[in-house]
Amino acid sequence: MRLPRRPRLLLPVAIAIVAVVALFFLFAGIYTDYLWYDSVDYTAVFSSVVVTQILLFIVGVVVMVGLVGGNMLLAYRVRPMFGPGMFGGASGADRYRMALDPHRKLIFLIGVGVLALFSGSSLAGQWKTWLEFLNATPFNEKDAQFGLDLSFFMFTYPFIRMVLNFLFTAVVLSAIMAAVVHYLYGGFRIQSPGLHASRAARVHLSVLLGVFVLLKAVAYWVDRYGLVFSDRGFAYGASYTDVNAVLPAKTILAIIALICAVLFFAGVVRSGGMLPGVAFGLLVLSAILIGGVYPALVEQFQVKPNQQDREQPYIKRNIAATRKAYGIDKTEVIEYAAQGDPSKVNVTTDSSISGVRLLDPNLVAKTYQQKQRIRGYYDFHDPLDVDRYPDASGKMRDTVVAVRELTGPPREQDNWINRHLVYTHGYGFVAAPGNEVDSQGLPAFDAKDMPVTGSLAQQTGLKESRIYFGESPSAPQYVIVGGDRKPGQELDYPESSGTGQQNTTYTGKGGVPVGSFLNRMLYAAKYGETNLLLSGDINDKSKILYERNPQQRIAKVAPFLSLDDNPYPAIVDGRVVWIADAYTTSNSYPYSDSRSLEAMTRDLVTDPRLVVQQPRDKINYMRNAVKATVDAYDGTVTLYAWDDKDPILQTWRKVFPGLIKSQNEMTDGLKQHLRYPEALFKVQRDVLSRYHIEDPNAFYSGQDFWNVPNDPSSGERDVKQPPYYLSVRMPNTTEPTFSLTTTFVPRQGPNLAAFMSVDATPGPDYGKLRILRMPSNTTIPGPGQVQNNFQNKFSGELNLLNIGGAKVRYGNLLTLPFADGLVYIEPVYVETAASSGQEPYPILRRVLVSYGDRVGFAETLEGALQQVFGEGAQQTKPDVTKPDVPAQPSTALSQAIAEAQKAYDDAQKALTANPPDWTKYGEAQKALKSALEKVKNASTPVAGPTPSSSATPAPSSSATPAPTPSGTASPPPSPSPSSSP
Repeated sequence: MRLPRRPRLLLPVAIAIVAVVALFFLFAGIYTDYLWYDSVDYTAVFSSVVVTQILLFIVGVVVMVGLVGGNMLLAYRVRPMFGPGMFGGASGADRYRMALDPHRKLIFLIGVGVLALFSGSSLAGQWKTWLEFLNATPFNEKDAQFGLDLSFFMFTYPFIRMVLNFLFTAVVLSAIMAAVVHYLYGGFRIQSPGLHASRAARVHLSVLLGVFVLLKAVAYWVDRYGLVFSDRGFAYGASYTDVNAVLPAKTILAIIALICAVLFFAGVVRSGGMLPGVAFGLLVLSAILIGGVYPALVEQFQVKPNQQDREQPYIKRNIAATRKAYGIDKTEVIEYAAQGDPSKVNVTTDSSISGVRLLDPNLVAKTYQQKQRIRGYYDFHDPLDVDRYPDASGKMRDTVVAVRELTGPPREQDNWINRHLVYTHGYGFVAAPGNEVDSQGLPAFDAKDMPVTGSLAQQTGLKESRIYFGESPSAPQYVIVGGDRKPGQELDYPESSGTGQQNTTYTGKGGVPVGSFLNRMLYAAKYGETNLLLSGDINDKSKILYERNPQQRIAKVAPFLSLDDNPYPAIVDGRVVWIADAYTTSNSYPYSDSRSLEAMTRDLVTDPRLVVQQPRDKINYMRNAVKATVDAYDGTVTLYAWDDKDPILQTWRKVFPGLIKSQNEMTDGLKQHLRYPEALFKVQRDVLSRYHIEDPNAFYSGQDFWNVPNDPSSGERDVKQPPYYLSVRMPNTTEPTFSLTTTFVPRQGPNLAAFMSVDATPGPDYGKLRILRMPSNTTIPGPGQVQNNFQNKFSGELNLLNIGGAKVRYGNLLTLPFADGLVYIEPVYVETAASSGQEPYPILRRVLVSYGDRVGFAETLEGALQQVFGEGAQQTKPDVTKPDVPAQPSTALSQAIAEAQKAYDDAQKALTANPPDWTKYGEAQKALKSALEKVKNASTPVAGPTPSSSATPAPSSSATPAPTPSGTASPPPSPSPSSSP
């Protein structure tokens, strides 16, 4: 039934309109991408990637369509000249042919088009593999099995596998589609007493099967090299079975497949199905017996009964390759007794811990928000970052830093103009020394407010503190800035008095001009926003800023890199810049252990969602090859080669010449803010938990394997403790250095097995990994045990910090080597609301210290150290700025606790009376409140056990609050005279 003439004319018009609209949106996406690359001066990256993808797309289309489509046409052309019934009788194929034959050209074109789209896109997606193969840089190192340069396995082998997979797909599809065409047009029939085929169909399919088997022979030969990635044995890489059974089997199978291919080709000249049948049977039988059964027998009867001896040389290969691939082969292991005597320590001559960082960047984000957010539409990224800045004397110290980023306009004013034209940027750099707090336990900010004030801002010469590019996930996706229609339309910061605001106009070089009608139309299509096209506030000088996350910008400029998920802000040469670490990774390093990148980097504070994802999450090679910066004001992206010896980086520098600058082009101002990257350190500590063992026999037994301990301060199970940036003085060094540190515990048990640090400051020792290994015959408390000890020793004092609805929060439990021992330092925060309507935020109230069998608990680090080390700690540099408060006798605190105990007991008696005496209960509540105020005001901290300390009554941690009537405040846990520190 034919359609009426008008609908038949409207259908192609509708199809044409849909096609034009689709092409316009496709063009809008591609062209706006080009404009973005042009705005950051990296059009060479865009053009190189796009041209490579187009060429691979064309190659994929030509090869796939040529093979599959050509074989379909060939099958159609050699169809039986006497028609489909030449073998006698009708078949089910006749019905299909009669239905499809009138539309065969249209069906063929649609099918070929779909095939071209998928095949071209699939090959274009492999542009990285092609470019690495084309520009491969030698490693100048040989693999242990085949003696080939490692670049073969890193760059050439993946390319060969890609080509083979593509050709296999093309040949299989060709054979299937050719068989379908032959079947539809009578080339062969499946009927009793067997298969009947025309000579043309038999020859055609025999050739295709022969080509497939020939490819299989090549694949068997290439598979031999893939054995270096085998996971069959005890360790990753070729095992005893792989080398002595699978390797010769692959060689034999390649020869057999070659013979079978010849037999299939012989079927072209010799009629009958005997030769193809013999070839097929031989191929299957040899694959089962030689490729499967023989290696299984060797594994079962030769390897398993003698695995340690048989696998020893291959375990040794795995250990050497893994340590090299992850950059841990030069790790220094130091035997450390950790048996320091606190009574012999004079802190006045060893003050390396006096400046330890107490501010926990994972906790104080809320404190920064409450004290420096200024307005509700600003925020700080959580967690904060740790950097280094000079103090008043010029000495570098750990500093907790953040930038005040914009989240968007207030909800009531959240419209398109405010979100995209007015609220365009954040403002300000906020910093506080990590080892100081003010008299209220709050960060002692030395860069704060709007405009930015403070000693740090003055020392660094901060000139531009506007943040147009940042990490905030709630910031507008794009903003329109600049222009001259309304000068100063952008909100800069609120004025210090009144309800006014300071406005500004963006003058940076970043951004894409959006004044022309074409650009406005393209971006309106890109973001689906007609206001971009219609707004009168956009003029010839306006620019659009998008891709504003630093990681996203770096990822677009260098799509071959993986990024650390924690870029950090720094003041460099008077400007705020984001510094990010970028990595070259691979899963093709021979014999190196392949691990999940996500699993290795997951811990309490990290969400390891890398901007540039690997095709697979598994990696077995990693280098911190590039340091990248993004200017927070104009978005300028700069890449510096950090590990210029890395062959992968050298390969990509060939692909994109001039993209990555030399390390020598870094300014001194930038170098002093570089640090060893967290993600790489986490990967290395995960690998070193096993591969600190270099002896194959000890590795096989696994008795000395380690674990990264769970974070003891969070209270969460199965969550790794994160590494910490802090200044540490390692044994045999003279000065503390800014380092990244972690601890290890045995696979079985909570004791401390080792302490590891890496020098994080650029210099001669940058990146040097040091492990302090604890003696195996002595018990050294691990982080979890120290945390339990703290909570048990000071349960009463810690419970007192919970008064008034407050909540105790434990900061990062820091471990430091000190005076031939190990000192643990943990800040204790109290999270309480500043006033009605505000969210709770943590305030530093106490510091816990442990060294050997002594512990201290005080308001300051100085006080806690004094309790542990005695008078030798008195001269340490104070970490807390506090007003002078006369000391109170210890009996005052004891008396206050006793009063609290009595008031609580009275309250319980009143409640348990029958009936309850609510009058006496109310009086007891008032007395309890008064007693707790006395406890709070007692300024002398309750010391931990020292040689001269005496037991002081303290509330018991196991006390249970009494039930209360509705509307009555519940008393805190009861004090118990039997509990003492």
